[in-house]
Amino acid sequence: MKAVLVLNAGSSSLKFALYPINGDVAEAPAVSGQVEGIGATPEITFKTATGERIHQRVPTEGSRGEQHRDALNHVFALLNEHNPALDIAAAGHRIVHGGDHYSAPTRLEEAVLRTLDTFVPLAPLHQPHNLRAVRAVAGLMPNVPQVGCFDTAFHRTQPALAQAFALPRKLSAEGIKRYGFHGLSYDYVARQLPQVIGERASGAVVIAHLGNGASMCALREGKSVASTMGFTAVEGLMMGTRTGSLDPGVMLYLMEQKGMDAKALTSLLYKESGLLGVSGISQDMRTLLASDAPEAKEAVDLFCYRIARELGSLAAAAGGLDALVFTGGIGEHAAAVREKVAALSAWLGIAIDPAANADHARRIDTAASRVAVAVVPTNEERMIARYTAATLGL
Repeated sequence: MKAVLVLNAGSSSLKFALYPINGDVAEAPAVSGQVEGIGATPEITFKTATGERIHQRVPTEGSRGEQHRDALNHVFALLNEHNPALDIAAAGHRIVHGGDHYSAPTRLEEAVLRTLDTFVPLAPLHQPHNLRAVRAVAGLMPNVPQVGCFDTAFHRTQPALAQAFALPRKLSAEGIKRYGFHGLSYDYVARQLPQVIGERASGAVVIAHLGNGASMCALREGKSVASTMGFTAVEGLMMGTRTGSLDPGVMLYLMEQKGMDAKALTSLLYKESGLLGVSGISQDMRTLLASDAPEAKEAVDLFCYRIARELGSLAAAAGGLDALVFTGGIGEHAAAVREKVAALSAWLGIAIDPAANADHARRIDTAASRVAVAVVPTNEERMIARYTAATLGL
C-alpha cells in the first residue's frame, strides 16, 4: 500500500508520521515519532502501528546537517523494519515561509528550494531546518517526489489592508508585509468547525493556536481575514520564548544604549523572552501553572491578557465574534488559561462552563453565552499528508 511520509524538521528535532493511502489519507498514521537532540545526542521515539514504543539512541556524528541526514536514515530503517508492506510514495514537508510565491502546496524541486532559501531571514528558527530535511530526503530517496506545505499559504486570502505595514511603498513592494503563520493548523481546525459549532463556522470566528509558538487568526466563511503574526513568527502574542509584539523603539534603545547587535537581538526576541523571560523559571506552561512563584503567575497572567487584547482586535477585523476556538498544546490542555481568557473577554458575551472546561470538552460555552467556545485538537501532520497526496494525484 502506498503511504505519505510527513516530516516537520526543527533545529534540534525531527517529527515524522507515515500515513497510508487507500482512496483517502488514513485518519491516523501507521507509525509516528520524533528525533530529539539533533546537534547534541540524538534520540528517537518511535510508535509502531501496534502501539509499541521504541526509544533508541541515533548513531551519528558530524555537523547538524549530517545529523539530520543520519536521523532520517534511522527513521527509514525503522519504517522498513516495522512497515514492510507500506511503500513511501511521497514525502510532505511543513515549510514555514512561502512568501508571496507559494500560496498552495508545491512540488519541491531545486529551483523552488533556491527561492525558499531566500526566505530564511524571515523565519530563521524554522526555514533552514525545514529545507535541510527536504535536501536530506532527496539524497536518501532521490526518486520519491516531495511536496512543501506552507504555514503562510492559508493567510493569502487576507485583504490587502490586513497585510500592509505603514512603510514607504518601495519597501512594501519588496515584500515587507504581514504574512501570518500556523496556517496548516488553522486550515485543519477550520475544516472541523462545521461539525463542532454548526452554522457559526461560516461566521466571525477567532482561532487561538496556543503553544510554545502562539498566534491567533480571524476567519470569515472559513477563510483568514487577519492574524496576529506578521512579517515574521515573532509578532503578536507572547510565546514560550518569543516576545510577541514589541515597540520598535525598544529595539532602537537596546542597540543605541546597550550596544546590542543583530545577533544579540535575535537571541533576545526569539529565545530569551516570552514565558521564560517573564517568569525566569520556564517556557513550559505546565510548569508555570503548577508553580507558586509570583513570577510564574505574572507570566501566565500576561500571556492571557495578551490573548484577550488580540481577541478584541481580531473581532473588529472579523466584524463580530460568533465563535472562539482554542487549539495547540496549551489551547487544548490548559483549562486554567482558557478560563482566564474567557473571564477577561466576558464583555464580548463569552461565558464558559467550568466543568466542561475542566474536562476539555469540545464545547465549553454555557447556554447563556452569546459566543460559541470550542476546544478542537489540531492535526497539521494529516493536513500535510492530504495536501501532498492531492498535489501528486496519489
